[in-house]
Parts: sequence; structure tokens; C-alpha cells
Amino acid sequence: MHLDVLDLRNFYYRTQLGRVAQRAIRDQVLRLWPVQTGQTVAGFGFAVPLLRPYLAESRRVIGLMPGPQGVMPWPAGMENVSVLCEETHWPVPTGMVDRLVMMHGLETSEHPGAVLEEAHRVLGPGGRALIVVPNRSGLWSRRDITPFGFGRPYSMTQLETQLKRHGFTPERTCAALFAPPSQGRFWLRTADFWEGFGRRFGPWLAGGVLMVEASKQVYAPTRGGLGAVVRRPLKVLEGVGKGVPEPAMDLRER
Repeated sequence: MHLDVLDLRNFYYRTQLGRVAQRAIRDQVLRLWPVQTGQTVAGFGFAVPLLRPYLAESRRVIGLMPGPQGVMPWPAGMENVSVLCEETHWPVPTGMVDRLVMMHGLETSEHPGAVLEEAHRVLGPGGRALIVVPNRSGLWSRRDITPFGFGRPYSMTQLETQLKRHGFTPERTCAALFAPPSQGRFWLRTADFWEGFGRRFGPWLAGGVLMVEASKQVYAPTRGGLGAVVRRPLKVLEGVGKGVPEPAMDLRER
């Protein structure tokens, strides 16, 4: 079940804990995907807090928000790039997207397989997807004071298996939100320290969210028709101009 877009907006833009979470996840996204010019970058679910660094240099930025969640205009004070869409039918041409970020879109969906198939469709050759989901073993999935306490949390193995099942190849993995999901002043002030400590020393099991970068599997087309059956088919005019060897003479004919 998707969260309401107003609840997501209030958390990420109007609470200190939400701004801390936004910064921690966005820093990891930028570490994996530095800003490049001329790319089409899309986000599905409520991924727009992670897309702002790409607005200036990208060819196009699209914020896809599913109908059960609702949509809000984004970014504030600029031309709107967010759009309301069906969860499993996105208004994006096939192969158009270079980079796709999914956050609060997979774990809350009742049709996660169909969502991944749609993500696979819109990615172009060489395109990459970055999936952000609550960590089943983390603290953030166990408290419902944040959006990561709703929906279906994942382990790394579960997420990678589901991605492979729908045509993706996991390339890199990491985690974020190593500080506990607390409104306490101490934890909020030291959040950057815990993020740095977790990235350097902690395994992904300690993070509140798991992040998997995946590439789109594209299989080479198989060769059909007669050429697939005949190993050496005749070519046009093959043998023309060549002499025909004489048959061997029987010694009894001499």
C-alpha cells in the first residue's frame, strides 16, 4: 500500500529527521552516479528528493508518481517535472531513460514484478536502475515514524533475486541510514558521523535502507530462418566459372 504524497512531502521537507534521511541517501546516489550532462534521469515512487542535483545538467528529469500515492508539483519554484502515472504503465517511451531511481515505489507496490518489468522497458541500452528499499534487518523498517516503516522490507538476497528474475543484473550494492530513526537531538546532530562510519566500517546489514544498482540485460537476437538450419548455405552464383572435375575412369574401360 502506497503512502500518501502529502505524508511523504511532510516527512522529507518539513521534519529534521526527513532532511537527514534525504541527505544521507542522496549522497550515496551521487557517489554511485556523479552528475553527467545530456542524460535522461527519472525517478519512480517518491524519488524526487534524490533528483535535485541532476536538474541543471541533465537533458530531462522526470518524477513519476503512482496513482495510489498521488502527485505533487516538483521542484518548488521551477517548471514542474513530476507526473501522475499508473503504477505499471508509465508515460515514458521504451528505451528513453538513462538513469532510473526507485524509492518508496517497490516495497509499497502490490505488483512489484510488474513495476520492475516497466522499469526494464523504459531503460535504454546501457541504462542503469538504482533501487532503494527498507532493509529487513535495519532499525528503520521496524518503526513507523518514517516512510521506511511501511511496505515490504527486503534483504539484499531477496532484492537481487527479484531483480534477476525480471531481467536485471545487479552491479553494485551499498546501504544508507546508519543512524537510528530517532528525533533525539544527539542522533540528529551526529547523523553525518554515523553515515560516514557506517559506509566505511559497517556491513549493509546495519543500514536502514539497501541500495542496488542494476543494469538491463539485453540478449543478442538468435538467428532464425534457413541460415540457422543450413550451416553453409549456397550463395548466389556460387561455383559459376569453375571447371567441373572429370569423373574417375574405371580401369576396365581402357
